[in-house]
Amino acid sequence: MHVERLEPSTDILKESERVMRICNACRYCEGLCAVFPAMERRRTFTGKDLKYLANLCHNCRGCYYACQYAPPHEFALNIPKTFAELRLETYREFTWPGFLAGLFQRNGFKVSLITVLSVALVVLLTFSLKGVSGVFSVYQGENAFYRVIPYLLIVIPVSALGLYILAALLAAAVRFWRETGGQLSELFDPIANGQAVWDALRLKYLDGGGYGCNYPDERFSMARRWYHHFMFYGFMLCLASTTVAAVYHHFLNWNAPYPFWSWPVVLGTVGGLALLLGTGGLFYLKRRMDTEPAAPTAFPMDVGLLVVLFLTSLTGLLLLVLRDTPAMGALLAVHLGLVVGFFITLPYGKFVHAVYRYAALVRNALEESGEEH
Repeated sequence: MHVERLEPSTDILKESERVMRICNACRYCEGLCAVFPAMERRRTFTGKDLKYLANLCHNCRGCYYACQYAPPHEFALNIPKTFAELRLETYREFTWPGFLAGLFQRNGFKVSLITVLSVALVVLLTFSLKGVSGVFSVYQGENAFYRVIPYLLIVIPVSALGLYILAALLAAAVRFWRETGGQLSELFDPIANGQAVWDALRLKYLDGGGYGCNYPDERFSMARRWYHHFMFYGFMLCLASTTVAAVYHHFLNWNAPYPFWSWPVVLGTVGGLALLLGTGGLFYLKRRMDTEPAAPTAFPMDVGLLVVLFLTSLTGLLLLVLRDTPAMGALLAVHLGLVVGFFITLPYGKFVHAVYRYAALVRNALEESGEEH
């Protein structure tokens, strides 16, 4: 069934085009980030250009505080807010499958609702399988987790969700790439991807030339960059922990729970602690941020991701510490419910910004390479 794509509103595109025309004439902020050099390569700004530039923006906010035309000037330039609103529209536009684009409206509420329902469902199924006494019994030794919830009931649903997530994110990335004027083969250019990976791994465009970004207020700070690093690398360590555990289980016939000194536990513990620090720190900064350069509709979406990741990490660490106690069964059910909720909402929440921003970094690397030649 064909689903009509939701285009960004004319007003948002017109405002983005107005802002870029004025900025392209001024060029005072040309050294702040990747957006302004990319802007200067253009004389006019089509919808495709604006969607690309909006997703190349890392929301460091330096341009807002440096701009002589920012409010209360009559030009009222507010690039961070304008581009944040356009990014939200592109998330809806490129959603796959398209009929789920509505999940980006009132996103914080919908993410919370889906997560709560996921936790409730997993907890209910667990108690149905084991009963109250079974859930709160002590399970120790090999396969302890699977005596509460059978292995296949964990692996099959989570694996199916994982494959669906990869398909949804890849489809969204391809849609974005084609819509912004690129050939599909360019998306996989090895040199451009190498540069994009390097820029993403060090969060180049949140360093403010070495001073940090202007967040949560006009002062320069590295706090946001560091908290983002903790969140990202914590997530990757947890992913590595799961991958190593899968290798142990399927190829070495070593079954969970694993000893505290084992690689899955060490990687998961360090990753979980980093996620707690990163998500907690970003939430703290977000509560204190200057709201003038922010899109009001983006706040619930941002908080939704931070809270779900924080709770997933917290319950995972508690499960590790209390796995030999009667609390293990209930914690396992709650943790798995949070994981399922996170997986379901992952392609339809704040997490997708990483996909579009990475694609924009690839395009930026291609354009820079073209200039050199």
